[in-house]
Amino acid sequence: MIRVDVGLGDRSYPIMIEAGLLDRAADHLAGFARNGRLVVVTDEAVAATQLPRLLAGLGDIRAETVILPPGETTKSWTMLERLTDQLMDHGVERSDRIVALGGGVIGDLVGFAASILKRGCGFVQVPTTLLAQVDSSVGGKTAINTRAGKNLIGAFHQPDLVLIDPTTLDTLPQRQVRAGYAEVVKYGLIDDFDFFSWCEAHAAALLAGDPDARTEAIAHSVAAKARVVAADERETTGTRALLNLGHTFGHALEAETGFSDRLLHGEAVACGMALAFRFSAALDLCPGQDAARVARHLDQAGLPTTLRAAYVDTDGATLVGHMAHDKKMAGGRLPFLLARGIGQTFLAKDVDLNEVAAFLDGER
Repeated sequence: MIRVDVGLGDRSYPIMIEAGLLDRAADHLAGFARNGRLVVVTDEAVAATQLPRLLAGLGDIRAETVILPPGETTKSWTMLERLTDQLMDHGVERSDRIVALGGGVIGDLVGFAASILKRGCGFVQVPTTLLAQVDSSVGGKTAINTRAGKNLIGAFHQPDLVLIDPTTLDTLPQRQVRAGYAEVVKYGLIDDFDFFSWCEAHAAALLAGDPDARTEAIAHSVAAKARVVAADERETTGTRALLNLGHTFGHALEAETGFSDRLLHGEAVACGMALAFRFSAALDLCPGQDAARVARHLDQAGLPTTLRAAYVDTDGATLVGHMAHDKKMAGGRLPFLLARGIGQTFLAKDVDLNEVAAFLDGER
């Protein structure tokens, strides 16, 4: 068992990582069940593969279930209303625990519902995708998408516990595993050159299902994120903003493709990171060979690194228009995560959006 703690004072919580954890869920959730009830929220795809394992792992602990449609479109006002209504139909009280069993969509939606239901209920993250295990289940960012953009309506609401069972990845489509891998590589690109080198050496094994490679990648990633979250929980100092590497470009790509499964979030982030490094190179901030190395590794992992590969064929002004709705916009300017090299990401607050648009036009 690997344990990583997110240190946030009285809101601190553990992240538990171990193969087969789902089958022993009662060991970790029994305490919550003694003080209240459990309501498990998942989607139709996960309900068919992992929900039976979790319910069996709860043993004699009774749990209500709510099953939602799968896909990014579930992170919406409509589904938030549907979920909160169903939770209230189940009589959820603040002493109960809502269990988010699924990927980033379920985790984000359930966390946001928990943050507003009866002015705040407790919840537990049980992520079943690589992306959720290494990124979205940790840190308390919860949200839904809107017509204006991704994750623009949400709240910071930390979970009480995160349970990560790497064996849930065995039933995940390979495309989803690759998309999640983008968020693993991100931690190396931000400030850990050695971990990026580890990724180059072990990506093939991780993507092929090697349990040791997967566990090491998950543990390293959540430990890195836990340190950042503990230092800057609400993204006020600029430290946590480093975790958004690739996301400003990536969210614009997702908006252009309609937040559909045509372009998965991790795929958009991968392309966004490649664009961020090439843009940094175009500004003479980053060696061109580093930008090429990043793109080559992501491409070898089966991830998109160009606009064409991300199914985007529009002008730079349109993509920058999507960025204008970014929640990080302040004083009419949008901070960008740029790089001076692999493992040397920094927050730039003086980027000219006209330069970004021109750069994107050149990427077409």
